[in-house]
Amino acid sequence: MLSRAARPLFLLAILTGSFLLFLTQPMIARMALPRLGGAPAVWNSAMLVYQALLLGGYAYAHYISRLAPRRQAGLHLVLFALAALWLPIGVGDRVLPADAAPALWAPWLLLSSIGPLFFIVSAQAPLMQRWYALDPARGDPYPLYAASNLGSFAGLLSYPLLVEPVLTLDQQSLLWSAGYALLVLLVGLCALTIPAHVVEATPAADEGEAPTVRQILCWIALSAVPSGLMLSTTTHLTTDIVALPLLWVVPLGLYLLSFVIAFAARRRAADVFVTIGPFVLLIAGGFAFSGGSRSPFFTATLGLALLFTTAVALHSALYRARPSAGHLTSYYLAMALGGVLGGLFCALVAPAVFDWAYEHPLLILAAAWLVPQRRLLPWEVPLWATLSLIGLAFVLSFAADMKPWAWIDSTAALMMSIAISLTALLFIGRRGAFAACLAALMLSYGGWRTLEESRVADRTRSYFGVYTISTRSNPPSRLLTHGTTLHGVQNLTPGQETEPTSYYSRHSGIGHAMTSLGIFHGDHPKVGVVGLGTGTLSCYAQPGQEWRFFEIDPAIVAIARDPRRFSFLSRCAPGAKVVLGDARLSLARAAPGSLDMLAIDAFSSDAVPMHLLTREALAVYRRALAPTGLLLIHISNRYLDLEPVLAAAAKRDGWYGRVYDYVPSGEEQGRNVTMSVWVALAPDPDTILTLQIASGEDAHQWRPLIARNGFEGWSDDHASILPLLEDWSNWVPDVIRDMP
Repeated sequence: MLSRAARPLFLLAILTGSFLLFLTQPMIARMALPRLGGAPAVWNSAMLVYQALLLGGYAYAHYISRLAPRRQAGLHLVLFALAALWLPIGVGDRVLPADAAPALWAPWLLLSSIGPLFFIVSAQAPLMQRWYALDPARGDPYPLYAASNLGSFAGLLSYPLLVEPVLTLDQQSLLWSAGYALLVLLVGLCALTIPAHVVEATPAADEGEAPTVRQILCWIALSAVPSGLMLSTTTHLTTDIVALPLLWVVPLGLYLLSFVIAFAARRRAADVFVTIGPFVLLIAGGFAFSGGSRSPFFTATLGLALLFTTAVALHSALYRARPSAGHLTSYYLAMALGGVLGGLFCALVAPAVFDWAYEHPLLILAAAWLVPQRRLLPWEVPLWATLSLIGLAFVLSFAADMKPWAWIDSTAALMMSIAISLTALLFIGRRGAFAACLAALMLSYGGWRTLEESRVADRTRSYFGVYTISTRSNPPSRLLTHGTTLHGVQNLTPGQETEPTSYYSRHSGIGHAMTSLGIFHGDHPKVGVVGLGTGTLSCYAQPGQEWRFFEIDPAIVAIARDPRRFSFLSRCAPGAKVVLGDARLSLARAAPGSLDMLAIDAFSSDAVPMHLLTREALAVYRRALAPTGLLLIHISNRYLDLEPVLAAAAKRDGWYGRVYDYVPSGEEQGRNVTMSVWVALAPDPDTILTLQIASGEDAHQWRPLIARNGFEGWSDDHASILPLLEDWSNWVPDVIRDMP
């Protein structure tokens, strides 16, 4: 009876294992966030841990596939039982030591917390397919890998959309443990379906022709490029195009779906993507150097279409290069190694080698070299003609982008780019020439200027992003940008160099709080600021005050302390202390009552560090503040309404609060002042009242916090951004306006 149900059993086992894997990653990230902090460097290390464990699981599946099936099943179930000692899933109560490096401590924490569980579950997809293939009558096992990635996709989406908004972390842990128990049961049932005549037989030494080194390298390359492109697309979209909540889910989801199509038994959809792959590379890949800030949603759509089409085409080529079932586990091991190499290139190598996100166009060019192609022209283009056309394409690309002659306007530049595209079409089917023409097309749309900026501009790259310092003449000012997001600006007009700009105007909420600081705490207050930026807030410092900045990125500290770049700190508070590391962890180690005012300004567009706004985080701030202290939190955000988070916290934990919505006048905008929303919280109601009185004629702009019915705020145990998303109808005009 079980034999007749073999296919649905194996499908369910593979779906369940993959679902649990991709449920684990965001779940453990949420559990560990308060302990590790939100540093991207930490999570780059964490992602490498996941990929390394996946590679280890595939290697384990490859190794035990050499044993007799009965021994495979027995060993696998024993290891399942041993890994169950780490249930319920979680990260325990370990806290990052004060002298530990998070990027090194994070892998150890994750390995010791979930390593055995992740390792044994990650082996499911290749091992179950190997067991399935022991009965040749069942057919090709490779389409089961499509089911595996469908399960991964479901696990990925279910966490932010269903699990996180509904369940606490303890409940999530119990849910995962129940899924693990179900998986063990399904694996045991799958083992019972192994045919009796092979259950004790050692697999034959020769089950089909063994793969060559060239084939294995091909598998690795076809896996590494889509893996790296998925990561580089995520970085490109979220920093250079549009910072949208949960946007990181989309590239990863499309990457997983590409396997579903590429490994499906029915090949029609995969063949369509293979056919259109080179054309999509030309249409969308040409904009690899383009920031897309003028039409972000259109450019983001192109980028995602490029990722999905390319991933399906490359994974289809990987499917066609599959070996016989006897070498299935070595095939998946090579795929896992390729995935790790793609991740290493984007997470570790690129930030250390490049000063800009050059990994994205490089991976697109690698895809152009690898993607299957059919020649459009029935005749061969001579080598001299090929080299001449490629050389001409690069000349045209330079002229289109740099416009070295006055007669080259936008129309002429567009025509040059079109000419390059047509040249690339001639070479479809000739990988090297096609990739070279695509490179010329990329350079024609901002590539030459990006390379020039790398040569002459003041640009810094860290694990946290690419920072560019530039100047503009109207009004004279110096700007710090991260991707396309402004992170700080200093006026260069004589006499205005120390004037607070952007969100920190003297008439904003933080401005009123800073200028009235002496009223609260006399001449010697102690001030803390989370988020250094260019150091703009330091220009509120007065003699006798003690200032501390909490900053996570050493590159930002170097920029803010260099008076040749920004002189706020050197002019206004040269003695200010800068504490490196995650602010919440640093403040948790601070002495109780050691701050009279604390400003939280660690927000970048929509990238909300959730762990800085939970109930437990606010308790850390309250502990660090004096009884009459004041907490200021910057919540300006296009996509999220963060006010209900703080309103719920105020009601629940006895904070007294007000909100200040500030819109600058036209004259202030001409001095680089922007709109802002600041929330003031205090344990003592008299502190809030004093702040309002000290704001003078602007006192009426401090309004009460507005709560949201049914929303109870965030805690380390339960938090979701979905209830806080602004009305999508507010985005529709932007989408329409962005259409070219």
